[in-house]
Amino acid sequence: MPKKQISEIKKLYNAIISLQTAEECAAFFDDICTIQELESLAQRFEVACQLSEGKSYIDVNKNTGASTATICRVSKCLNYGDGGYKIAIDRIKEQK
Repeated sequence: MPKKQISEIKKLYNAIISLQTAEECAAFFDDICTIQELESLAQRFEVACQLSEGKSYIDVNKNTGASTATICRVSKCLNYGDGGYKIAIDRIKEQK
C-alpha cells in the first residue's frame, strides 16, 4: 500500500477515535458513508456479534439477511483476523 494511502487511513482512524459520543459518531458516519455503506458495515458487525454468540451460519443468515459469503468472511476475521471485532464486541458487553 502506498505511503500516502497509509497516512490517509491513519488520519481516518484518528478522526474516528476523536469522536466522543454516539451522536458525534452518527453525524460523522452519516457524512462519510452512503446509507448502503453504513448498512453494510452495521450488518457485518451484527453478523460478528451473532457468530460470537455461537449462532449457526443458517441462523445468522435468517436473522441478518447477510449472504453466506459475508458470513464466511466475517467468521474468518473473527477466527484469524486482528481481533478488532472481538475488542468491540467485548467492550459493548462491558457497557451493558
